Amino acid sequence: MASPVNALLCALIAAAFWTLLGLALARHLLPRALALGAAAVIGWAAHSAAMLPIYIWIGLSPVTVVASGALCILVSGFSLSSHAADSDGESTLGLPLWAFAAAALLALISAAAILPKFYGDAVQLADPIFDHSKSAFVDAIARLGVPPVNPVFGEAGGPKHLVYYYLWHFSAAEVALVAGTMGWEADIGLTWFTAFASLTLMMGVAVWVSKRTAAAIWILALGAAGSVWTTVYWIIGADTLKPILRQPIGMSGWLFQASWVPQHLMAASCALTTMLLLVRMTAQQSFTLTLALALVVVAGFESSTFVGGVTFAIAAVVAAPFLFAATDRARRWRFVGSLALAALLVAGLIAPFVLNQFSAVQARGGGTPIIIANYKVFGEFLPWGIRRALDLPGYWLIILPAELPAVFFAGVLALIWLLRGALPGAEKITLAALACLAGAGVVVSWLLVSTLGNNNDLGLRAIIPAAMVLMVSVAAAAAGMVKARPRAVILALALVGFIISLPNTAQIIHDNVAGRQRPDGRAFAQSPELWAAVRRYAAPAARVANNPQFLKNVTPWPLNVSWALLANRSSCFAEQDLALAFAPLPAPRRREIDAQFIRVFAGKGTQDDVHELATQYDCAVAVVVPSDGAWAVDPFATSSDFRLAEAREARWRMYLRR
Repeated sequence: MASPVNALLCALIAAAFWTLLGLALARHLLPRALALGAAAVIGWAAHSAAMLPIYIWIGLSPVTVVASGALCILVSGFSLSSHAADSDGESTLGLPLWAFAAAALLALISAAAILPKFYGDAVQLADPIFDHSKSAFVDAIARLGVPPVNPVFGEAGGPKHLVYYYLWHFSAAEVALVAGTMGWEADIGLTWFTAFASLTLMMGVAVWVSKRTAAAIWILALGAAGSVWTTVYWIIGADTLKPILRQPIGMSGWLFQASWVPQHLMAASCALTTMLLLVRMTAQQSFTLTLALALVVVAGFESSTFVGGVTFAIAAVVAAPFLFAATDRARRWRFVGSLALAALLVAGLIAPFVLNQFSAVQARGGGTPIIIANYKVFGEFLPWGIRRALDLPGYWLIILPAELPAVFFAGVLALIWLLRGALPGAEKITLAALACLAGAGVVVSWLLVSTLGNNNDLGLRAIIPAAMVLMVSVAAAAAGMVKARPRAVILALALVGFIISLPNTAQIIHDNVAGRQRPDGRAFAQSPELWAAVRRYAAPAARVANNPQFLKNVTPWPLNVSWALLANRSSCFAEQDLALAFAPLPAPRRREIDAQFIRVFAGKGTQDDVHELATQYDCAVAVVVPSDGAWAVDPFATSSDFRLAEAREARWRMYLRR
């Protein structure tokens, strides 16, 4: 089971190492406040994007990770000892220590969501653990290196590599190798680090724009804000609203996203940092700046195709003309040349990810992974044509204010007033670039839909960079960057939104810290011993077969979470939802395999089914437990493909492929 002490060790290693690297680089590229705020993001992005292809060449192991890390620390020490010229004359403006401490504390709430909660002899989990089932990726990378194998599914003669934007999980595997921890613990530590890095980045931008350290306080408050749905359902009732409004997809605010999807949050942080570097490039060009820009873009894309790819690409296209116009005439073609070089570097580094994504789309049966379709707001109470027409303004007037109550109206107004105000040139250009990023985020969530999963993940995650930009705008305005009257309006809107979101905030904090009581909590608490036994028989590269529905009630939606968090071995077929997202299979074939595995472990499988597990799906080990129907009618016991290796009374039976 994941240990809080080990998770804390992972968090401290991540924060110390990547912040040191980022500060050594950022202090030569950005004003002091921005450099301090963006250090963690830049350090993580530059190191992770650069080291991934290097580890593919030299191999990923504790020795190579420690050796390369020591070299990076040495180079960073030399960089920190050298003089950093600050052309903006802002060397005295920075982030106070209390801001970093407060960010570290708020980030603990997101990390708490991934920790196991012990209640007597049972373990409870919070809802976000569902998305952190990708801890299996961290274990697979730490165990077998890169490019990562697909731990979710393997088929004889089929592709074995993982098709996913896995850079965030690769960096968690690096931390796991250094700390000697399990993937689940590294996931917890990196979730905290991602939240911390995102907060310090926003604080740095807000303080730099406003020239007031008080702006950092507002980032913390706005980061804790939730949505209004808990309040609305409490007052009106969910059943009353059901015919009027469709079930919201749950974009919500920063705290919700930091708990559920840190990889997308890190991609959003990379997108925001890229805008800072692009603005800097309009004033000065250097190879170091170009290289840093390219690596941050690559890191954003390889952490989230939806945020660092689609959303950022749209924002960059919109921002490019005015960034070109903002560049001094004598520097414009050098600016274009630097962008071209950065684009070439980006294209070369992300090419394997892009090719993998296209191959996965084809393997699933083709089709368009992203379609144009507006956000559906209203329910069945009106005729189809009328409600679909009302959906277009309904997104702006209902969904965004409900999901981002503390920052949507206040943030839009603050951004307008800040851009109209008498800001210095660099600050105004930066805010304009960030406005492009925010606009891209809300429009993508409004009009584009991803089709590869059960949810519109593109719409769910594209809103993150928009929310971050709006938080920065409100914080800068609230700190005193606008005139008294509009500032009062902005503060009123933000405070009212924050207050009505508090019930949802309280619910998120409670659920993250306490978890939810569900069936199978006692069995889950006992499952580490089961998976330790599996590892005694399964080699690191072996694939394991177990019931895809094992302990499915531990999570809010059915998931083989015990395997994902604790097995540290690849599965022949983990389960339906994981296969939907991460196995390159056409839908009919995926459903067929899912039914076959469920049939076998329900005790209804034939000897042909068991034979296919051994041969077609490369299952080296099979484990049967008392909750399986196969415990009473065991098809493995009579199979010529498997032999019994260990039987623990009322606990498990372990079978090895002959």
